[in-house]
Amino acid sequence: MAKSVHVEITGRVQGVGYRAWCEEEARGLGLSGWVRNRRSGAVEAVFSGEPEAVDAMLQKAEEGPPCSHVGKVDILGEVESYDSEFEVRPTE
Repeated sequence: MAKSVHVEITGRVQGVGYRAWCEEEARGLGLSGWVRNRRSGAVEAVFSGEPEAVDAMLQKAEEGPPCSHVGKVDILGEVESYDSEFEVRPTE
C-alpha cells in the first residue's frame, strides 16, 4: 500500500539547491511526487511511494542539503498517490 504526504519545509531552504537535492533524493528512494518553492520562502512537496521510502524522505527533508538550514518539516496531510516521476515544479 502506498503512502502519500503533502509537506511544507521552512527555514533557509530557498537559494541553496534544496529543490534539486530533494528531487535527487526522492528519485533515489523510488518516490513519485513533486517539489516547488513558495513565494512565502518555504518549500512545498508531495512524497508518494512505499511507506518506508516516504518516511526515509521525511527524515532526509529535515536535514536538507549542506547549505540549507531546515527549521521545520510540517506534514500538511495525506493526499492521493502520484504515479509519475518525481518533478520540480515552478514557484507558486
